[in-house]
Amino acid sequence: MGAAAANAGLLIAGGSASAITMRFATGFFLAGVYPPAFKLMATWTRRGRGTALGVLAGGISLGSAAPHLVNALGGLDWRLVVWVTSLLTLLAGAIAISMQEGPFPFARAVFDPRQIRKVLGNRGVRLATLGYFGHMWELFAMWAWFAAFFTAELASDGSGSMSAVPLATFAVIAIGAPGCWMGGVLGDRWGRTKTTALMMTISGLCALTIGLVSAGPPWVVLLLGLVWGFTVIADSAQFTTMVTELADQAYVGTALTLQLALGFTLTVATIWLIPQLENALSWRWAFAFLAPGPALGVLAMLRLRSVPEAAHLAQGRG
Repeated sequence: MGAAAANAGLLIAGGSASAITMRFATGFFLAGVYPPAFKLMATWTRRGRGTALGVLAGGISLGSAAPHLVNALGGLDWRLVVWVTSLLTLLAGAIAISMQEGPFPFARAVFDPRQIRKVLGNRGVRLATLGYFGHMWELFAMWAWFAAFFTAELASDGSGSMSAVPLATFAVIAIGAPGCWMGGVLGDRWGRTKTTALMMTISGLCALTIGLVSAGPPWVVLLLGLVWGFTVIADSAQFTTMVTELADQAYVGTALTLQLALGFTLTVATIWLIPQLENALSWRWAFAFLAPGPALGVLAMLRLRSVPEAAHLAQGRG
């Protein structure tokens, strides 16, 4: 509810200071949704938990893409986007109020900041979190700047209408929803470490190459963008699932909150970095600097797969 109110507050913001305050509040409230939502979903399943959390992450992908669809259908009036997204957020909040824990609840725990040290002392959780950091280094920077990148692509090509940009951006982000589902299915049946390593390998290669094909036809760029959008978030929920399987069950909430908080903080750096790189090196190379993130994530997953803690993942599949 707080996120909906803060988002709608943009409509009455009297200047940049109040508008920035409203955006900060929106982000603050939205960030508070993630850990309890994933923890709550995890209480509903043990087998197939990766798929269940993947479906939830897919919903996040669709929700993140929705404003671009509203933009594509309603023109460039930002007020319409704010109204629609605020109403959708309010509806989601009303649905969340009715949610209850499932049949596999985690042990109750009293909040204790000292448990952060215990969480970080868990090698499995530490490696899963390191993999998540590599994933987050890439994800939100790609989501934030794809529209600007594709706008520049259409402008240089001269063959496309700029009205296609929000629709293309919606498609690139929204395709992450089936990607999350697929990542969940593979994580449960094939193993989480192998699935996340595969997805980060593909998405990292997309980051390296999408700028190189930008001189070609826009449809080629969009096709590669769809592959990138599918894989860049397909592994996301699997890192969260790993934490629910590896962490002390009394402090799963603390472990999830720590993972997500640090991961989201990391995105600030790459969202800021991409336009600086574009200005210095052009779009041909800007996205390539996201590739070290998934590369680090792959190394963390290969390491996790080799340690005894991997036996706790995906019913022993690693």
